[in-house]
Amino acid sequence: MQQDILINWSPQETRVAVVEHGAVQELQVERTLERGLVGNVYLGKVARVLPGMQSAFIDIGLDRAAFLHVADLMSSINSRHAEPDTQAAGALTTPNMAALQPIEKQLFEGQAVMVQVLKDPIGTKGARLTAQISIAGRLLVFLPQDNHIGVSQKIPAKQRDELRQRMQVLAGNLGGGFILRTNGEDATDAELSEDIAYLRKTWARIKDASVRLPPASVLHQDLSLLQRVLRDMVVEGTQTIRIDSREQFESLKTFAAEFMPATVQKLQLYTGERPIFDLFNIDEDIARALGRRVDLKSGGYLIIDQTEALTTVDVNTGGFVGARNFDDTIFKTNLEASQAIARQLRLRNLGGIVIVDFIDMVKENHRDAVLAEFQKQLARDRIKTTVNGFSTLGLLEMTRKRTRESLAHQLCEPCDACMGKGVVKTARSVTYDILREILREARQFNPREFRVVASPKVIELFLDEESQHLAGLSDFIGKPISLQAEAAMAQEQYDIVLL
Repeated sequence: MQQDILINWSPQETRVAVVEHGAVQELQVERTLERGLVGNVYLGKVARVLPGMQSAFIDIGLDRAAFLHVADLMSSINSRHAEPDTQAAGALTTPNMAALQPIEKQLFEGQAVMVQVLKDPIGTKGARLTAQISIAGRLLVFLPQDNHIGVSQKIPAKQRDELRQRMQVLAGNLGGGFILRTNGEDATDAELSEDIAYLRKTWARIKDASVRLPPASVLHQDLSLLQRVLRDMVVEGTQTIRIDSREQFESLKTFAAEFMPATVQKLQLYTGERPIFDLFNIDEDIARALGRRVDLKSGGYLIIDQTEALTTVDVNTGGFVGARNFDDTIFKTNLEASQAIARQLRLRNLGGIVIVDFIDMVKENHRDAVLAEFQKQLARDRIKTTVNGFSTLGLLEMTRKRTRESLAHQLCEPCDACMGKGVVKTARSVTYDILREILREARQFNPREFRVVASPKVIELFLDEESQHLAGLSDFIGKPISLQAEAAMAQEQYDIVLL
């Protein structure tokens, strides 16, 4: 699949869009003041050990203490043998919990421990940590506390043994293990050796910093988004990488020449008069990706709702009546939806549990075809996905690995008017709340007058349809009630002033 990568850079924010056939497939945003922490290595300080949860809270200098589970301590390294194409060693297979030494025998409060961030803080949860350090290079992942040589499972099985033997020779007996990433499959011995030397040098700097710096210090930061574009997002089908900053273009070209020479020729400085994201209407796609509804070309549509625990996607036929019969209409809508959903998962960076409510299909071959198309589209995702198929209720259940905030959580915040509920009380409901509140206040206080300060819509309702109820309450409590409209107030907001 041919693609172009567009980079919009400003001092406060970097935005990267991956475009295929004129449509945005993936979007990443990194803000200078909110840069992600995944991959960073810290000298942490144990703040609290929780034997009941077999975990500990570690102070790494953030607002909230980070979380470390016993399975992610160094003692479990030897029981891990998976070979993923991943940055963090902590993503390896979970060890046998019965074989682990209890966390209270390994950690104590105040202890300094070297840790690495597996997941950024998300919502109210602190960062997730591992004590099994891994350092990602262009072709390899270095595991300094392990001696295991692994090969990405995305590389065909028949090539893995040969690649593993090559790696064992190149790595030598200097300690540490390596995982060969997917893009290292065709690398030469010289390229692999360069990556090995770079990773060992980086680890030496980390160890040196760990004995010089105090606890809660950063020992190593992962690459910036600009550099990760070259390391992680460039594939064989990448035609161009266009960036609109001359300074960053020169910096990226220098970085590419040293670590990723094959990408240098793909780099281009964009000097057009129109903003680079206007080329493919990317800002419009971003705006649509923040909404609940996604329209399909056929006339159907998706409704996407994101909660703390999971994301739900509801498929609807809408105005699509183009097929010969109802079953075919449903089938074609679901097929189109499967492509759109896979794209929206990437574009919105939706992670965790995802439940898709496709329109019910009577024919089993239709369900199989939709599932096959959905899995085909998900195979293009750089993030690991697992599809569990249709449940007994006809819902498709899947998971997508979550390592950072979704696009909506990154760019948006709860609405001041609805406080994140997504809905607000009607003006009539608010007037009744106010009437009850005045009655409650009248039983406790004896003011000369009550004054209601509320939104114009609520005040208008009091002056019109609810005027009789307001007058009745005034007679009942024996006090005048005056009204004052405040344009700055949201519909649910109001104040009752005692005069």
